[in-house]
Amino acid sequence: MNLDDLVYFRSVDPTHLLRHIDALPERVEAAWARAQTLALPESYRAATHVLIAARGDSAIAGELAHYAAPEAALPITLWRRGHLPAWVNEPTLVIAISFSGNTAETVAVAEAALEHGAHVLTISTGGKLAALSGATAWQFTAEGDSRTAVGELAVLALAALVKLGAAQDKAAEVAEAVNALKAQQANLRAESPVMKNPAKRMAGQIMNRYAALFVDDELAPAGRYWQSKINQFAKAWAQCIPLTEADHAIQGSVFPEALVEKYMALWLRGPRPSAQSDAVRMHFMTSGFNTDFIAASGQSVLAQLLTLAHYGDYVAYYLAMCYGVDPAARV
Repeated sequence: MNLDDLVYFRSVDPTHLLRHIDALPERVEAAWARAQTLALPESYRAATHVLIAARGDSAIAGELAHYAAPEAALPITLWRRGHLPAWVNEPTLVIAISFSGNTAETVAVAEAALEHGAHVLTISTGGKLAALSGATAWQFTAEGDSRTAVGELAVLALAALVKLGAAQDKAAEVAEAVNALKAQQANLRAESPVMKNPAKRMAGQIMNRYAALFVDDELAPAGRYWQSKINQFAKAWAQCIPLTEADHAIQGSVFPEALVEKYMALWLRGPRPSAQSDAVRMHFMTSGFNTDFIAASGQSVLAQLLTLAHYGDYVAYYLAMCYGVDPAARV
């Protein structure tokens, strides 16, 4: 297997999923521009609580947008279940996110929210959500499927929080994130040879190992994104472990001893590692685990989340090439 053989890539990836990964910076930029042309009813600004309802990839998008919650003047809840929480009422804004617009659980939550008198904003490419009577629909067009549209969905949800007045203006952060994505991408694209491509080399390290992904708490959505992409693209096992849960992982790192060498313990962190992150990594390193780290790019949390996520796209794709499996196929 040669990770510099682009002809081999096309034979394993006949639908050319890679082109959607390559296009992420431009897709994020376009989604933000699209959001600036969309409006929210003025009555939505009276909301006292925001519920982001989503499942699967769309839930990860909601989680990426949720990074703005600490600065918000009202509570923002991420909801993955298929029923409406009892506290939702008229002062609530429900943001229902589904790439297809047909995710049954998300549609059910949106319909129930309308029945309870709540405001509802839907974000999708169409489907039942876009046609939902009584809701405001933000619709966009995108190639591929939900697995490669998480960045767009996240930016649209973030723009909705800004327009609502729940988050500060993010134009500068989005611009910084796009620039950081483009700068990082130069060495990650398939055209970049293994010797200069850290994502290809990381895929080689993860191959035939279990990926344990330790991640700084505020960047945990990017860790869960990595897990989902290794699962989806490479059909391989991975687990995201936020640092808040690291003590549990340390206690469980002793047995079975025969599997220690089968793990790749990878740290996903900000530009400056925390003392806790370094201490946990040192424990695993001295316990015989294979370890490495990847540092996010950018100053803002948004840039760090998106650059880590995009890095994960490439690693998961190259891992699929290592295994010779179509990254777009579903098991």
